[in-house]
Amino acid sequence: MNRDTVSPAVRYRIVPARPEAHVYEVTCTVEHPDPQGQRVALPAWIPGSYMIREFARHVLSISARSAGKSVPVSKVDKHTWRAAPADGAITLCYEIYAWDLSVRGAHLDRTHGFFNGACVFLRVLGSERSECELEIARPRGTRYRGWRLATAMRQQRADTQGFGIYEAADYEELIDHPVEMGTFDFARFTACGVPHEIAITGRHRADLPRLARDLKRVCEQHIRLFGEPAPMERYLFLVTAVGEGYGGLEHRASTALLCSRDDLPQPGTRKVTDRYRTFLGLCSHEYFHAWNVKRIKPAAFSPYDLDRENYTRLLWAFEGITSYYDDLALVRSGVITREQYLELLGRSITSLLRAPGRRRQTLVDSSFDAWIKYYRQDENSPNAIVSYYGKGSLVALCLDLFIRQRTSARKSLDDVMRALWRQHGLTGEGVDEEELELVAEEVTGLALKRQFDAWLRSTAELPLAKLLAAHGVRMATRPAESAADKGGKPAGPDADPARPGFGVRSRPEGKDALLTHVLDQSPAQQAGLSAGDVIVAVDGLRLRDGALDAALAARRAGERVRIHAFRRDELHEFEAVLGRAGQDTCFVEAAPGASRLREKWLGARR
Repeated sequence: MNRDTVSPAVRYRIVPARPEAHVYEVTCTVEHPDPQGQRVALPAWIPGSYMIREFARHVLSISARSAGKSVPVSKVDKHTWRAAPADGAITLCYEIYAWDLSVRGAHLDRTHGFFNGACVFLRVLGSERSECELEIARPRGTRYRGWRLATAMRQQRADTQGFGIYEAADYEELIDHPVEMGTFDFARFTACGVPHEIAITGRHRADLPRLARDLKRVCEQHIRLFGEPAPMERYLFLVTAVGEGYGGLEHRASTALLCSRDDLPQPGTRKVTDRYRTFLGLCSHEYFHAWNVKRIKPAAFSPYDLDRENYTRLLWAFEGITSYYDDLALVRSGVITREQYLELLGRSITSLLRAPGRRRQTLVDSSFDAWIKYYRQDENSPNAIVSYYGKGSLVALCLDLFIRQRTSARKSLDDVMRALWRQHGLTGEGVDEEELELVAEEVTGLALKRQFDAWLRSTAELPLAKLLAAHGVRMATRPAESAADKGGKPAGPDADPARPGFGVRSRPEGKDALLTHVLDQSPAQQAGLSAGDVIVAVDGLRLRDGALDAALAARRAGERVRIHAFRRDELHEFEAVLGRAGQDTCFVEAAPGASRLREKWLGARR
């Protein structure tokens, strides 16, 4: 098609019209509307975040015109509109309120603009597969002259700052390229011949050259795992730095990331801090998704149904396997040490051990119910659900180690992922619900049904210690030293082995402690305490700065304590018998001596 003479079937224009009011103005022009009346809709959810989010609630107004005349528009359902029949092209004009500072939404103020296409672009029903053109305009006014724009969408023609015309093959591609505009900082690197860019919005002091060097190593590790060439022509990391925040959302050639500014590498420091390690793991996770879920995807997502939930029991694989490889890539690329990786692994196991819901919900059920449970957690969630991210990553670990052990390291989960890439990523054919298991058996030559049944379709404990030991890694558990103890390390010299257990999660509320969760079968639950209760005193003494943990630290298992707490506006007294702190804190460490399996698994030392 000659784009100079033929207009695309669907054209969009978006303007940050009133940044001070957080309002985008959008137009959608349909060249050949449905003669019965054109219907349009906003997605109910955004791929990669499995919850109905009702983006249509942010539409402030909508109207339509054709041939210079107004066309009536009526609402059909919560996110669908219908324009009356018109002769010739029709243009819908609407306003979007954008004040969601997350990786999933749209945000606009006088400092920057960000949007995901699913939040702002109407889907022209019946023309979803038609080519789309998008014009992105800069905000009006002299204060925005310094703004520039970053997106991985294909540019057709734009000014030097990025504002102008972009194109997408269809609607799905249109909404798979988030956009950032403002006065962000920029860095570039090349990984396996592919240009990569980093755009950071928000106040920060990041060492951008170091970040680029580290991400280059991580990205090359992922590309070489699946095999060159990479599936994208260029890739963009869109980072929003705030005081406290964390999140990421994958796209086919970019990712939107939210982080705390202290997570970024600071100038003059060479150490990989805990916070920087967490950020690198987030970048690694979303980058791995460029293969696993954006191109290797469940059949249930091929194509996406954006009007309703898309159910699959495979989220444990698409999120869990990705969560396994995100930190593994850091150690294989040499960005972190083996000791740092094993600490992260110990923390992951600790999170699972502290989740009573692992005894209640299977991993496939967790995947299927993500829409109503994982993304809608409440005070009882730790008792009711298991994370398909966390446990999924540990099942991926178990699969990898089991395959390596049984084949003397001739095969691994790496080979399974490469086979999935060849059979599904390169072909675009969705993965059926049982197909991953069949591919794993075919690639490895192993009978794996018993393992998949036990690890995915039951609540049996995972054989982590046994499989790690076969790879020269020792796993041990201990009681937590405090509420802030995340695991990953042996107990400190001042640890109290007789520390009591109470079975709650809390946060300070002034001088008091608000219970956010009460765990199943815990002393707190048996005493009658509930989430939402505000503890004000233990044995008649007022808490100090909400430090419930400190108030119980000097007690011993078997002791009785009197708890005074407010439930709503009523003061209650509870008597609890303290239990023994559980062995729910894990650390893993390399066993003495060489291990060929360990070397093959983690990669050669650098």
